[in-house]
Amino acid sequence: MKPLIKLLLLTLITLGILVLSPLQGMEFIPINASGQEREILMNIRLPRVLCAFSTGAMLALSGMAFQALFRNPLATPFTLGVSSGAALGAAVFIRLGFAFSLLGISAVSLAAFIGALLSILLVYGLTRLKGGFSTPTLLLSGIAISFFFSSLILFIQYLSGLSHSFRIVHWMMGTLSTAGYSQLINLLPFLFSGGVILTLLTREMNLFMVGEDIAISRGVNTGLVKKLIFLAASLMVGGVVAVCGPIGFVGMMSPHICRLIFGADHRILTPAVFLFGGLFLVLCDTATRMLSGLTSGAELPVGVLTALLGGPFFIILLLNRKSGLDL
Repeated sequence: MKPLIKLLLLTLITLGILVLSPLQGMEFIPINASGQEREILMNIRLPRVLCAFSTGAMLALSGMAFQALFRNPLATPFTLGVSSGAALGAAVFIRLGFAFSLLGISAVSLAAFIGALLSILLVYGLTRLKGGFSTPTLLLSGIAISFFFSSLILFIQYLSGLSHSFRIVHWMMGTLSTAGYSQLINLLPFLFSGGVILTLLTREMNLFMVGEDIAISRGVNTGLVKKLIFLAASLMVGGVVAVCGPIGFVGMMSPHICRLIFGADHRILTPAVFLFGGLFLVLCDTATRMLSGLTSGAELPVGVLTALLGGPFFIILLLNRKSGLDL
């Protein structure tokens, strides 16, 4: 089947899931519901599903961009410490207790963006010092940065009062339980700006996957492209973490699965990853809502579910890399 037809099928499946997902939860709500059920459907579940889709799409696009840039299948916002950097930026801002927005974007989101950008610059600098983007160097740098930032977050929690500490802990779980229309409005500028930048760089990402030298020989300004990819990915990860907390492994699994289905051409891969990443997190979030109806009612954070799925996936990927399988 041609990739464009596969992409069309994925689009139709995504639209169907987006229509059906708000109906599912602790209790099923029919689409023609009225009264209080309609209020829940339109003002709670619908914006939450749209937030889940935007969040998954941004994480997946960021993972795809990092994998193309570093030519490494294990490069994701989570393994590179970008999520931890964004969480640190947001935690510092919460601890300071400021509350304002800039051009309609909350200052927490901007602080998370700065933290994400700082972490990726640190990882990039460390790998450059070692002379390349090998898997061990990349992973060790990302893990080191992630642990260091996580320890700083714990230190901030230690210094914080009860209310600030609770906000930080709630965030670190990675949840969409508080997502609404205001959070969706905060996410959209990051999704739009980052998505547009990466869409315009599909040719350059194709060339980066072959090799930086080849990209230079084809006239690509590699320095500028790297900065733009860092900017786009940091914008999206920062926006996600500020709203939902660090949700891991979406940025690793989605690009890989899409690459197996649609191929490695980023002109097709980029919209496929956008749709698949959003669809994946919508399904995970719907599952957590349905599971809460089967248990005591306490909702499982979606970040826990993605970690349960992503952990084994990461191990399989790492083992396959060791055996030399080209992923």
